[in-house]
Amino acid sequence: MSTIFGKKIKLFALSSNRPLAEEISKAVGVEISSADVGQFADGEISINILESVRGHHVFVIQSTSSPANKHLMELLILVDALKRASAKSVTVIMPYYGYSRQDRKTKSRQPITAKLIADMLRVAGINRLICIDLHAAQIQGFFDVPIDNFPATPLLADYFEHQHKVKDIVVVSPDHGGVSRARIFAKILDAPLAIIDKRRPEANKAEVMNIIGEVNGKNAIMVDDIIDTGGTIIAGANALKEAGAKDVYVAATHGVFSGDAIDLLQDSIVKQIIVTDTICLPEGTKERAPKIKQLSIGPLLGLSILHIIKDEPISQIFDRISHAEDN
Repeated sequence: MSTIFGKKIKLFALSSNRPLAEEISKAVGVEISSADVGQFADGEISINILESVRGHHVFVIQSTSSPANKHLMELLILVDALKRASAKSVTVIMPYYGYSRQDRKTKSRQPITAKLIADMLRVAGINRLICIDLHAAQIQGFFDVPIDNFPATPLLADYFEHQHKVKDIVVVSPDHGGVSRARIFAKILDAPLAIIDKRRPEANKAEVMNIIGEVNGKNAIMVDDIIDTGGTIIAGANALKEAGAKDVYVAATHGVFSGDAIDLLQDSIVKQIIVTDTICLPEGTKERAPKIKQLSIGPLLGLSILHIIKDEPISQIFDRISHAEDN
């Protein structure tokens, strides 16, 4: 049993991202507790908690990335089990919030699935949710429990500022919806901002119409929250090159990489793709696609857990980004 500042703490990790869970465990100084996750012959998920959680503040780590439905059901079932086992509180750490792109109705008779997921988590009995870069900020309003939405922008910007040290930068938003994120990134790096004007003829397909801003002779860093099929990134990178950009880099929070996205990006003109480890990449990605580099969000999430345990404001973690926004 781990006791921190007089509180009994337990940390559980399900199957979506064990490496990140171990990073968080190391940052907090709490071992990952034991739970058996199994599956019946018909595909139903079974979970058995192997130690007492009575009176404990429990933190559960699970991204609802692919396979989203399996990971979501694992999470809901474990939360139900924890509440029935008399856990004092259950905080879910969901670095990647699946179904977040279905946050509103764009056509008649469409669901708002991001709200449905929020309702399911509430009914299961969570007390708090921690996410990284929700695709739509309004998802926070879908919950009646505290939710903390951490930005990965400072971590990604720090890489280019102190580790890679790219010069003559222009920060590029791949669409109008991502301008706020790109603006913060540009302020941290003290760089100009450009915007790609695009349209989507259908889902997961993008056509670049125009580039707003000066990119000629500069190293372009495209900033986004999600890389899925890679089509938007590749189309944007090609357009930037045609407009005179020198090298094109990509910084994104969530590397979904659906289908053959990893191979397409490796073969593209993009020089390097930086993502965080909110989603566990397939085994062998480093060898298969050396252009892709992952930065760990684990220390940030570990720090957030310690702040929650100590009843300290989590806003302190955002000091750097708040400073960038104020300038």
